[in-house]
Amino acid sequence: MNLSLVDPFVLAQDIPEALTGKLRSSGRSVCIRFNKKGDLLASGTDKGAIVIFDLETNGVARKLFGHTPKKQIQSVSWSADGRYLLSSSVDWKCILWDLKDGSRVRTIRFQAPVYIAELHPQNHLLFVAALFEDQPQLVDLSTDIPVKRTLPTAPKRSLFEQENVTEKQAAQDAKQITTVTTFSTTGRYIITGTTKGWLNIIETKTCRTVHSTRLSNKALLLVRLTASGRDVVINSSDSIIRTMRLPDLTDPNIDFESIRLEVEHKFQDVVNRLSWNYVAFSSSSDYVTASTLMNHDIYIWERGRGSLVKILEGPNEELSHVEWHPHRPFIAATGLDSGRVHLWSILTPQRWSALAPDFAEVEENVEYVEREDEFDIHPIEEIHKRRLDLEDEEVDVMTVEPTKMGNVYGEFRMPVLLDIEASDSEDEVVAIGAGQYRRKSPGRDNEHLDGDSGGSEDERRAGRGGTGVTSRSHSSAKRRRGE
Repeated sequence: MNLSLVDPFVLAQDIPEALTGKLRSSGRSVCIRFNKKGDLLASGTDKGAIVIFDLETNGVARKLFGHTPKKQIQSVSWSADGRYLLSSSVDWKCILWDLKDGSRVRTIRFQAPVYIAELHPQNHLLFVAALFEDQPQLVDLSTDIPVKRTLPTAPKRSLFEQENVTEKQAAQDAKQITTVTTFSTTGRYIITGTTKGWLNIIETKTCRTVHSTRLSNKALLLVRLTASGRDVVINSSDSIIRTMRLPDLTDPNIDFESIRLEVEHKFQDVVNRLSWNYVAFSSSSDYVTASTLMNHDIYIWERGRGSLVKILEGPNEELSHVEWHPHRPFIAATGLDSGRVHLWSILTPQRWSALAPDFAEVEENVEYVEREDEFDIHPIEEIHKRRLDLEDEEVDVMTVEPTKMGNVYGEFRMPVLLDIEASDSEDEVVAIGAGQYRRKSPGRDNEHLDGDSGGSEDERRAGRGGTGVTSRSHSSAKRRRGE
C-alpha cells in the first residue's frame, strides 16, 4: 500500500537526495552489507556481534553471537539465497551462520587476523579470505574437515619480464600481501588486490594466477564488482578511485594472454586531496559512491562522463563503510564515532488520492456542491443488511502475492525471533556468564508493567526484596496512630 502512495515520477530518480533516518543497536557498527533481495541489512560491530536489521521496519530482526567478545567484525558476506551469512573478525576466525535458526554451521580458525572474507556466489560452502601478513586462502566446507588451499600473491608477469627479472623484483614480489579478495559473478575466478598495487585474477579451480595488472604503486584497499560482473571499482591508498571494464569472465574460451585491462575513470579530489574510506557501485552500475576520510559527506560520480553529480551531506561525524541498495536509490553508511547506521534515500511526498479513486488533490480550497442524496439518512435495517453482506465476503489474508523480485533468489525468508537477543539497546541486557544474557529487572516504578506474573504472593514479595512486609508494617503504624 505504501508503494501506491508514492509519486511515480519520484520512483524514476536514480540517486538519493537527503539523510532520512538511522539504525541503532547495541555496539558500534563497523561494516554493513545488504542481502541480494535488499530487505535485510547485516551489520558487524566492534564488540564481535552481528546485527541483522529488517529494512521494512528499521528494527532488529536477529543478533548473532559467536566471535570473541570485544573483537571487531571485519566483514560480512551473504549467500545468494540470503539464508547463510559469513562473518570474519580480527579474532582469527570466520563463522558461517544459518539464519533459519541462527546457528553456526562451521567455525574456521586461521593463523592470522582476517582482512575480508567473501562467500562463493553459487556455493555457500566455499569462501575466500584475505589474511593479515599472510597469503589468502580458499576454504572448502563441504567435507567434515575444512580444506584450506593457499592462493598466490605474487603477480603473473609476461615471458619477457620473467626472463629478465632481477633479484630485487623477485624479492619484492615475494613480500607482497593480499589485502582484498572477491569472486567473479559465477565464482569461476577470484579477483585479489595486493599491497603493491597489483590486481590479480586467479582461477578458482586450479588456484593459479591467470592475469595480473598493476594499477598503483600503493596498496589496493577494496575491490567491488557490479551485479553483471563486467565492471569493477577499486579503491587504493593513493586517494584515487578507479573503475575498469572487465572481459567476459563467463566465456570458457577467454584468452588472458591477449587481454589488456584499461582504467575507465579516475575519481579523486585534486583540490582537497581527500582520501576515501569505502566505495560502492549503484544498483544500476551507472554511479559510484564513496565515503571520505575525516569528512561527513558522501560523494556520488556519474560513470558516463566521469563527473561528480552530487555530494550528500551526512551527520556531524566521519563516515566509514558505505553500501548502495541492490535495487533502489538508497544508501547506508556507518558513523565512525557513534557507530550508527545512517540512511539516505529519496524524499517521497505521498499521494493520498491513491487511497480513493474519487479523491482529488487540490492546491487551494474550492467550493464543493454536494449531491442531492449524498448525506441522506438510511434506515438502520438497510445499514445492518449491508454490513452482513460485507461480512459474508471471504477475505484472503494467507496468500502472499509475488513481487517483482519473486523467486529470483530462492524462497527462503528469515524468521524474526522475538526474544532477548532482539533487544534494540545494549542497556537492556546484562551478561551473566559466558555467552549468557538476560534482561535487566524492571525497577519499582515499572512493576505495574509486569501485570499478573503468576506465582504466590509470598514469591512476589520475595522477588521484591521484602517490600510486602515493609508495606504491612507501615499500615499497622498508621492504624495505631489513628487509634
